[in-house]
Amino acid sequence: MEKDSKIELEAAVFRRFVDHLQKHTEVQNIDLMILADFCRNCLAKWYSEAAMEQGMEMDYEQARKMIYGMPYKEWKDKFQNEASPKQLAAYQQKQQAKQNL
Repeated sequence: MEKDSKIELEAAVFRRFVDHLQKHTEVQNIDLMILADFCRNCLAKWYSEAAMEQGMEMDYEQARKMIYGMPYKEWKDKFQNEASPKQLAAYQQKQQAKQNL
């Protein structure tokens, strides 16, 4: 596969992934962290870091808006639920397991 074709394909997949996350607001960041060890905020950090590496100006809040499809505070107010004790325990267990590796 040619480099340009690969980049276009990866970009299309990323856009579809972000769109999927934006449509599935019922998926909480804590659940993503427990299951996949990343969340929307991680994606935003990676997005802003990649922009800086390319010499583009994009701060974390701008990147969050790209990932969430709206300002983070608005998304949080509309869709974020308080993490349950079970979710927090699962997250802590995952973090401890990572430290023991």
